Amino acid sequence: MHLLRATMFLGFGLLAVAAGGAERAYVKSPGGERPKPAVAIDNVCAWPNLTVLRDGTIIATIFNQPCHGLWEGDVECWGSADGGRTWTLRGTPAPHEPGTNRMNVAAGLAANGDLVVVASGWSHRPPKGQKAGHGPPAHTLAPWISRSADGGKTWSIDRTSFPKTPVGDHGVPFGDILAGKDGLLRVAMYRGKPGETFVFRSPDDGKTWGEPARMSKDAVIDEPAIFHAGGGKWLAASRDNGLDLDVSGDDATTWQRRRKLTGAQQHPGHFTRLKDGRLLLSYGNRVDPKGVDVRFSDDEGKTWSEPLRVTDFQGDGGYPSSVQLPGGQVLTAFYASRTASHPGYHMGVVVWDPRVSKP
Repeated sequence: MHLLRATMFLGFGLLAVAAGGAERAYVKSPGGERPKPAVAIDNVCAWPNLTVLRDGTIIATIFNQPCHGLWEGDVECWGSADGGRTWTLRGTPAPHEPGTNRMNVAAGLAANGDLVVVASGWSHRPPKGQKAGHGPPAHTLAPWISRSADGGKTWSIDRTSFPKTPVGDHGVPFGDILAGKDGLLRVAMYRGKPGETFVFRSPDDGKTWGEPARMSKDAVIDEPAIFHAGGGKWLAASRDNGLDLDVSGDDATTWQRRRKLTGAQQHPGHFTRLKDGRLLLSYGNRVDPKGVDVRFSDDEGKTWSEPLRVTDFQGDGGYPSSVQLPGGQVLTAFYASRTASHPGYHMGVVVWDPRVSKP
C-alpha cells in the first residue's frame, strides 16, 4: 500500500505542527529517541555535498567560510571514516583566486573511483571578513573540473575546458554527479532564468563535458537535484519557490514537470535511494520554525509521505545531503548560521534511522 496519497497537493508542504497543537513529528534513532545534531565542521557556511567512496569513507564537499558567499573562500573536501562522527580536512578541490570565491559545487564518484568536483563561484568578492562594496556587480565564474584519485587529498584542476551553456553564459553547478543508463556521468548547471538550466554529459568519466540537454524551455529551474532512478529514468527536485518534481524517461535528455513537492521556501532538495527501495527526499525548510525535513516515497516519486523534521535551525541554513550508512541508519548533513546549541555558522550532521521513523 502506497504512502499517504493525500500529500499530492501543494498545501501539504506548509504544515508545521499536527492538528490540535501536537508537536512536530521528528525522525528517530534506533531506540526511538529524537536524535541530536552534532557540529561536524565549525566556522563554515558549507552547503554540504556528500559522496561515499568505495572504501566507505564519506566525503563532504563544502564552502569553507562562515558567510553566505560574501567574501573570498574555497571549496574544501572533508572526510569521515567513522560514519560521520568525526571529520578531517583532506584537500582543496577549488582554491579561490584573489578577488573571487569558489562556492557552488556538484560532486560525485567517477566509474574508476575518482572523486569529481565541478566548482564555480563569483567575481568581485572582498577578502575574508570584509563586506562586499559598491563596485562592479559580481558575475558567475567559469566552472573548474577537479579530480582526485586519492580520496580528496590531492587534486588535478582543469580551469578552462568546461563549456558555456547554449545561451552563451557559464552555468552554476549543483547537486550530485551521477552516471546514467549509458554509464556516462551527468551534472546539472543552472542560470536562474527561464529555460537556462541544462544537464551536461561526460564521454570520458568526468574529464570533459558537453552535449547539454535543456531541462525546460520556459520554467525557472534553480539548484536542480538530479537523481538516477534506474534504467533511463531520472528525477530532479527543482527549486522555484519550493521544490518541483521533474522527470526524464530517456536518460536525462528530455524532462517533464510532474508536480509540486514542497511549499514556498522549502528548498533546495536531495534524493537518496534507501536499501529498502524507498526514495528519501531531504530539503531545507525556511518557514518558521525553520529546519531540515525529509519525506519518503515507495512508488518511485509518484506520491510522498508527510514530512518528518530532522533538525531545527535559526537564521540562515538548510541545503541538506543524505547518505545511508552500512548499518541502515541515515547521515544527513546540513549547514546553519545558528542553532539552539551552537551560535555560529557550521556544518551539522544528524544520524537517524528510517526504519523506525514514521510520518
